[in-house]
Amino acid sequence: MTSAAELSSLSSTLKELNDRVSSMAESAQASGSEDMARELFAVERSLAGALRRLGRFTQTA
Repeated sequence: MTSAAELSSLSSTLKELNDRVSSMAESAQASGSEDMARELFAVERSLAGALRRLGRFTQTA
């Protein structure tokens, strides 16, 4: 069984990763690397979805 502490740690790690990817995407866009920016923004959206889903799960667990 997964503990609340493990879920909290996972959420924090995902949030950190999401922030890093977001920063990289914004930098890529600013430097004109549109393809890279587009892909990184897609990854950012996926991570944000995972964070929301994990958040909903932890509230019901």
